[in-house]
Amino acid sequence: MRMVSLFNIASTAPLMLLTVTALGQRSTAEEYIAQWEEVAVHAMKEHGIPASITLAQGLLESGNGNSELAREARNHFGIKCTPDWTGGKSYHDDDRKNDCFRKYKDAADSYEDHARFLQRPRYAALFELRTTDYKGWAHGLKKAGYATDPRYPQKLIDLIERYELHKLDSGGKPSRTAPAPKPATTKPRPSAGDEVIVSVDGSRPIQRNAFGMKVVTGRKGDTYRGLADELGVLAGQVAKWNDQDKNAAIVEGQVLYLQPKRNQAKEAKEHIVSSGESLWSISQVHGIKLEKLAVYNGLANDAPVKPGTRLVLRRPKR
Repeated sequence: MRMVSLFNIASTAPLMLLTVTALGQRSTAEEYIAQWEEVAVHAMKEHGIPASITLAQGLLESGNGNSELAREARNHFGIKCTPDWTGGKSYHDDDRKNDCFRKYKDAADSYEDHARFLQRPRYAALFELRTTDYKGWAHGLKKAGYATDPRYPQKLIDLIERYELHKLDSGGKPSRTAPAPKPATTKPRPSAGDEVIVSVDGSRPIQRNAFGMKVVTGRKGDTYRGLADELGVLAGQVAKWNDQDKNAAIVEGQVLYLQPKRNQAKEAKEHIVSSGESLWSISQVHGIKLEKLAVYNGLANDAPVKPGTRLVLRRPKR
């Protein structure tokens, strides 16, 4: 069976890679490629999907295999449950609260399922392209509705070229040397007390703000789904952490939380509203959940607040 053959190929990956995952450390893009490139090449030979495209999608959508969905459900492509799905299930917030995602016994099964997923009629035009035409495939996936992020094709192309994955499409091997990170086009402006703790692909610094919470700075053209793909998390989860709908606009320079906000402010006890502020923007400034801020002040989440209003940021004492 094809599923078995993919599993057998995956099981030959270096033991070191499995140990890294078992110890809970974050795997790098290079480690991910080394572990799954043979599976991607096999899928190309079996199904006609460029190995570079499969690997780039896996890298992007699983965050190098580090995303919660990849770790807990062995789901590297974010494939959701369908009415005919009889396998395991894993629930995460995405388009809806507690969306159902497919859960696999082994990540190799996720690769096989991804290959079958692309056999659907809507993707038929892609198979008229050569397997070496990774750019055509990247743009074709977006055109066929695989992703809503307008930057999705370019993200795939950037990964393919950065890690030389296109060499796999013609029988070659990508370089094992980590490429030099590309400089960021827009530098985040950290607040006083912020600390850069990690960088996403060398270009998106994740910081700890003055409250010790993980944040990133929004860039021009960002979307929650695009940001989620870049960071290896679910769009609905990132939007939820920031008390917004996943289709909400992200403004350049906006601070975005990468963890749940607190139930009450850590530093300040109250906030005096300034012109142009809203309950939501105030909740972002202090790292407090919008719902909690509204409840503490006897307001609805979307209630307007007048300049000069004094808002409490902590649970009132009874």
